[in-house]
Amino acid sequence: MQVGDKATARRIFTPEMIADFLDLAAIPGSAHTVPEPLIGGLFSYLLGVDLPGFGTNYLKQEMEFVRPAPVGVALTATVEITRLRPEKDLCDLATTCTDDAGTVYCRGRALVLVRDVGKAG
Repeated sequence: MQVGDKATARRIFTPEMIADFLDLAAIPGSAHTVPEPLIGGLFSYLLGVDLPGFGTNYLKQEMEFVRPAPVGVALTATVEITRLRPEKDLCDLATTCTDDAGTVYCRGRALVLVRDVGKAG
């Protein structure tokens, strides 16, 4: 891992998926916009599976939702390493969620604990 490394996930949420989520979570909402927890879940997926990957422990997450994400639009979540602190096994990442036109729906930061930060792999 090094500063500047990125991982992305692309997802299209359908009205049926949103309705199922709202039903499962027992929360009121509209099937016209993607609920914020689903966007946050894309970041969680990337951090746990791709970058840094297996064994990652979330310490802190900040998310600013700039505008509602429309249902049926391809959303791309990106995590990018902005700082490595190997002496503390910490990794800071920028997080963004955009569409194909570059419209930003969410941006923020994540701080994770990774036991192999800075070690050759």
